Amino acid sequence: MSKLVAQQRPRSFFPELSELFEGFPSWATLRPAFGTHLIRVEDEMKDGSYEIRAEIPGVDPEKDVEITVRDGLLTIKAERAEKSGSNGRSEFSYGSFERSVTLPRGADEDAITASYDKGILTVSVPVSADKAAEKRVEVKA
Repeated sequence: MSKLVAQQRPRSFFPELSELFEGFPSWATLRPAFGTHLIRVEDEMKDGSYEIRAEIPGVDPEKDVEITVRDGLLTIKAERAEKSGSNGRSEFSYGSFERSVTLPRGADEDAITASYDKGILTVSVPVSADKAAEKRVEVKA
């Protein structure tokens, strides 16, 4: 009669990579708010204007984007929702983001313009010549 011997591999001192990540949440739950796209925001001074550009593809700028200004703080809010379905199944994907930036000194809050083209939101804020930041007050004796 022959004996079957189960051969065991020696256990490594270091655990397998999959064992290390068992306690962490699934990577699928750590997706950015706008699906697989990261929201990128850039700002720069250009030709006397402060320009802010945000990559927000797949939104309807008239319905899904809100830009507000209050006390020198410009806030951009955007929300996107998608629904697709086939063969009795439906899938939803949604997300939102909000970003606030402090406007530079001399910004004309009443003349701010915004445009949306090919997934890029551009907000332009006219800035007047920088005035002296401090005034000297004479003390009378």
